[in-house]
Amino acid sequence: MTLQFYDLSNRWGHGMPQWPSSPGINVSVRKFHARHGVYQTEFEGIMHRGTHMDAPLHVTENTPDLMGYHMSQFFGTGVAVSIPKGKWEVITAEDLENARPKIREGDIVMINTGMHHKFGDTDEYYAYSPGLYKDGAEWLVEKKVKLVGVDVQANDHPMATKLVDHGPGPTHPHLIQEYKDYTGRDVKDDFPYWEAAHKVLMVKGGIPGVECVGGDLEKVTGKRCTFMCFPWRWPGGEGCGVRILAVIDPDQSFRFETGNVNG
Repeated sequence: MTLQFYDLSNRWGHGMPQWPSSPGINVSVRKFHARHGVYQTEFEGIMHRGTHMDAPLHVTENTPDLMGYHMSQFFGTGVAVSIPKGKWEVITAEDLENARPKIREGDIVMINTGMHHKFGDTDEYYAYSPGLYKDGAEWLVEKKVKLVGVDVQANDHPMATKLVDHGPGPTHPHLIQEYKDYTGRDVKDDFPYWEAAHKVLMVKGGIPGVECVGGDLEKVTGKRCTFMCFPWRWPGGEGCGVRILAVIDPDQSFRFETGNVNG
C-alpha cells in the first residue's frame, strides 16, 4: 500500500498575488551566511494572503478567533468536487447538492471551479471570479460540513465584497457599471448582503472557510480524500495561512485507527 500525498496550497512569499486591498507580503533578508553564519528572513504583511483560513472575528465583532474552531475540524474525510464556473457566476445550493462525490454530513469540502488555474495578480482572478453567496453557504451549514475551501479569491463572490459598494467600499467602483453592462442587473439587487457567505459559514455555522485553494487540486477532484488543513495556534488570530494536504489511498483499504481499545 502506498499513500498518495497532494498539496492543495498556492505559493506563499514575496511577490505572490495579492487580494487588491491592503499592502502585500514583503520579505527581507536579515541575516546572511557570509556575514552571520546563518540565513534569516523577516516578513511583514497581513495573514489574508494566498491560501489561508478566516475566523469569525474577521467579519463580525465579538465572535470567536481561530482558537474558536475545534482542532478536529482541520482533519478528516471529505471530497474535492468539480463545480465549473465562469465570470461572476455563483456557486449555488443546487450545484452543491448535485456535486459528486456526494457531500456528506461531517465532510471537509474543497470546491474546484477551475479558477485556481488562473491564480495571479489579475482582474480575472480577483475582480471577475465566481464565488459562493448566501444560499450556497446556508446549504453547507445545513449539511453540517466541518470545513470549506474554494479555489477563488475569497469565501464570497467578489460582488459581495468591498470591491463594490459594500462596507468600506467601493475600492473598484468601475465594477458596478461593468456588472450592469455584463448582466443587465444591478449589483445590489443580486448581492444585497456584504460577505454573506463568510458570515453564514463562520459566524452562523462555525465552519472554517479557506480561500485561494490551488496547487494539486485538479489531481484529487472527484475523489474522497483525507484532508489536513491547520492554522497556527494563535489566540486573537482572525486569519492564518494554511497548507492543505490531501491524502488518497489508491486501494481504498487504508483506515486510521479509532484510538479505542476495541478498534
